[in-house]
Amino acid sequence: MTLPTTMSGVYLTGHGGPEVLEWREDIPVPQPDAGEVLVKVLAAGVNNTDINTRIGWYAKEVTGATDSVDEEVESGGWGGALQFPRIQGGDLCGEVVALGADASAFSIGQRVTCPINQPHPTDENPFGFQALGSEYDGAFAQYCCVAADQLYDVSSSPLSDIEIGAMPCAFGTAMGLLERAGLKEGETVLITGASGGVGMAAVQLAALRGAHVLAQTSPSKAEMVREAGAIDILGRGDTPGEQSVQVVIDLVGGPDWGKLIDALRPGGRYATSGAIAGPIVEADLRTIYLNDLTIFGSTYQSREVFGKLVDLINKGALRPLVSKTYPLQQIADAQEEFAAKRLPGKLVLLPWDTKDA
Repeated sequence: MTLPTTMSGVYLTGHGGPEVLEWREDIPVPQPDAGEVLVKVLAAGVNNTDINTRIGWYAKEVTGATDSVDEEVESGGWGGALQFPRIQGGDLCGEVVALGADASAFSIGQRVTCPINQPHPTDENPFGFQALGSEYDGAFAQYCCVAADQLYDVSSSPLSDIEIGAMPCAFGTAMGLLERAGLKEGETVLITGASGGVGMAAVQLAALRGAHVLAQTSPSKAEMVREAGAIDILGRGDTPGEQSVQVVIDLVGGPDWGKLIDALRPGGRYATSGAIAGPIVEADLRTIYLNDLTIFGSTYQSREVFGKLVDLINKGALRPLVSKTYPLQQIADAQEEFAAKRLPGKLVLLPWDTKDA
């Protein structure tokens, strides 16, 4: 197979609005180093983290919701300052097209995926990771290189390329949240932001565990969330009664955060991996310590956690809701639609579609 020397893709040229996304058709095709695999990108999902990184929301000086960033930042990536230009894209479904030295575990033509947060634990930082599309170039191009030890074979999955391309970030994050919170069969779990990609994934995964799922979403999306596995629905801004759930999976944060803590029963667990309504929150510490509550942040995903997800993908036990696809060249339109939250589930970019497809 003869590979091209250049490819199409999208450069992130700095922090800011859609104007910092630069479509290029002359990007050099990366060459796999030792231990790496060159992957032809078949589908790449759109995620909050792509937009948050673009606008610089991860910078400490930003204290508002994800739609309120209006200041210039210098260090707005996961780990601080990014190197520009950067090819974003943390969701990947692709095909192996070239192997670097010592990457013989894979074969040309295999269909693969990988986590967005790729574990690199050390003694000093057992939760160390590098994010695809942040610390190194990701899937918003026709090809990308990935370390072989971070790739997983999904050739046998009955899911489509588009469906798998919608899953690593949303379902990996959701799986990490449920594992971190230790959700058990028969427990009641409240999931906020349940109509989004991560939220709907958490609903599906919690239902698979045999939990009683209480989901917070808008009335217009309630039926889709029920179909994903929710038993009861709360409207946005509504919260359950005090001490009514064992687990809270929170993707929203914001001014109602204290009510989520109040909803936990004694010994309850709260886990978060998002704060689209705002990262600065307030609660009564007495509620936390007098009720022996545990609060988990969840970003790091171990190999075991993502491996469990891949097992479910290969069995066809999960299926994401993909509301719309876009050619990669229309990334700005896709991100605008995603940020508007009009559509449930996921949006997916297709690097090999033309602009007029």
